[in-house]
Amino acid sequence: MSKVNAIVAQSGGPTAAINSSACGVIQAAIACGKIDKVFGATNGILGVLKEDLFDITAEKGQTIEALKRTPAAAIGSCRYKLKSLEESKADYERIVDVFKAHDIHYFFYAGGNDSMDTADKVNKLAKETGYELVCIGVPKTIDNDLACTDHCPGYGSVAKYVAACAMSAGKDTESLYTTDTCTILEVMGRNAGWIAAATGLARREAQDAPHLIYLPESAFSLEKLVADVKDVYNEFGRVFIVAGGGLKNANGEYITADAGTFGRDSFGHAQLGGVGEIFKSVIESQVGIKARFNKPGTDQRAAMYFASLTDVNEAYMAGEAAVKAAMAGENGKMVTLVRENGKDYKCTTGLVALSDVANGEKKVPAEFINEAGNGITEAMKDYVRPLVQGQAPITIGDDGLPVYMRFERRALEKKLAKYL
Repeated sequence: MSKVNAIVAQSGGPTAAINSSACGVIQAAIACGKIDKVFGATNGILGVLKEDLFDITAEKGQTIEALKRTPAAAIGSCRYKLKSLEESKADYERIVDVFKAHDIHYFFYAGGNDSMDTADKVNKLAKETGYELVCIGVPKTIDNDLACTDHCPGYGSVAKYVAACAMSAGKDTESLYTTDTCTILEVMGRNAGWIAAATGLARREAQDAPHLIYLPESAFSLEKLVADVKDVYNEFGRVFIVAGGGLKNANGEYITADAGTFGRDSFGHAQLGGVGEIFKSVIESQVGIKARFNKPGTDQRAAMYFASLTDVNEAYMAGEAAVKAAMAGENGKMVTLVRENGKDYKCTTGLVALSDVANGEKKVPAEFINEAGNGITEAMKDYVRPLVQGQAPITIGDDGLPVYMRFERRALEKKLAKYL
């Protein structure tokens, strides 16, 4: 194959490291000698469907390099899940048609479970139609729940951030425990409690926050919460709690959903929220102490100013590895992060079939959760500690605040009919 074009797209919730993965893909693709131009798809697979593409190789080199120091999804992300090939064949055919129109033969897609499913289906249709296309997935999710990889780019940074939040807010509670006796920190996490579990790093001594950590992997009840809070309060005179947004009862039902209250997202997942409010109400009424709740929101996944250097470096390595795999003839694969055995932490990359990752889910294992189901073990700390190491560099402007990049976005001329 003579020199052809590549496209890179981002999908799902942004992170502090997904742009570093994009930088790895872009710089490696430009340097490989087999790719003519690298295009970006504005807002993920939706950008492909709408033929909303721009020329990344026309951007300045320093703009591309600054991706490593910029949070969120600079190319543009989306939450859009294509259905099966049978149900949405027209959409998949449209994607391949867009690739044909712009001589795109390499597709690099950074995202989570649903994104790998999309990439897998696009790859299968291209094979069916005889179009020469290489599809390689780049892992991304703060939830750390992708199957077949030790951990996910984006997780180390959110883990570092929420652990520091628990530490700082815990000191606040400690200093004001006579009036603000209980603090609840509600973090992201639908079905997997990796983010909540990471806050356990902040607890260096027994009296340190967080005293209680609740994960979706352990059956939860409000009766247990009340009993646990009373025990901690009797011991320390204050209570700091961390909870993931996806807590479930013994029947496997979200404690906040009755999802009718919050609805469903574009993937059909229950919209979660309200754990902090529920905890506050129950603790104040049944324990009789004042409680407040904190909810970092999207800042926890975009806090580049406190991102993990290890995470950002590994995200870049994953993007670079995706291009190397494509140049080596691999196809239909996702890059994985592989933790090597040994006393000192070392991470390399591997490959796994997209179909093995698509719509899978990796939960926090039982050995990482304490027997009481309200905290983590030393094994969990050992797992997450290497991932939060180092401070990712950022550029600080004259006003004392971070400086982030933005693409100029030189749009490609549309060659197909408008997408309906």
